[in-house]
Amino acid sequence: MDSSGSSGVLVTDGPVVEECPKPELSAAMRAKIERNRQRALMLRQARIASRPMGAEQGATSAKVCKTIDSGGGFFIEEEEGLEETQKTNKVVHQPAPVIEPEYLFCDDCQKPFMDSYLSNSFDLSVCDKCRDSNEKHKLISRTEAKQNYLLKDCDLDKREPPLKFILRKNPHNPRWGDMKLYLKIHVEKRCMEVWGSEAALEEAKEAREENRDVQKQKRFNKKVKELRRAVRSSMWTKDTSVHQHEYGPEVVVDLEEDLYKKTCTTCGHELNYEKILNSN
Repeated sequence: MDSSGSSGVLVTDGPVVEECPKPELSAAMRAKIERNRQRALMLRQARIASRPMGAEQGATSAKVCKTIDSGGGFFIEEEEGLEETQKTNKVVHQPAPVIEPEYLFCDDCQKPFMDSYLSNSFDLSVCDKCRDSNEKHKLISRTEAKQNYLLKDCDLDKREPPLKFILRKNPHNPRWGDMKLYLKIHVEKRCMEVWGSEAALEEAKEAREENRDVQKQKRFNKKVKELRRAVRSSMWTKDTSVHQHEYGPEVVVDLEEDLYKKTCTTCGHELNYEKILNSN
């Protein structure tokens, strides 16, 4: 192989390839490249200085960085041996244990279930299929629980454990306060805890009815008395004239003390007086 020809032309056995002369950079371009190189160097030094000591040591031991000057004013960092380091530092985790779900068993059908309305709201192990909203699992209001089962607020809220309830909008007026609804079987159980037996509950109901009738009769008698008083006061005319006493005969009270009295024949007023007798 031999080469010949004019300058700038390379002659070979193959096709002719011309060498393109490299363009010369202006002074402004060279100054810009130098500024970029200095800025990149300062950013790299600041990034290295901001790393904590532990992280810097860990990074040094985990990987080797190689800095390459791109020639355009920037540095390129290449990591050597990263794949080998990742393989050696690969953490193997133990598989998580398999947790079996905890099932609840329905008190009525004895079948397992995950959750239900009664279990979530009232802690009652009854599935939704066995729920009887009309009779057995009926909901009653707080007022009904207090009137029909003679329970007080402390029996519902303070006695352990407090009865669970749900809140519902008042059907008569939504702007009123929310209604507290209790499970009927829970209220009946609490009633037996308070009164002991159904016979004691019936006696308490009868005593309350009798007391209610007595109070009602007292209120009725009081109203009748006030009405009679009002009628009498409207028919009675007060005598505004001045009363003049008309005394009867004089009566001796104590002769030695010279005490005497007179009684008004109209109003019964008694006038007591003493006579001073002249010794002359």
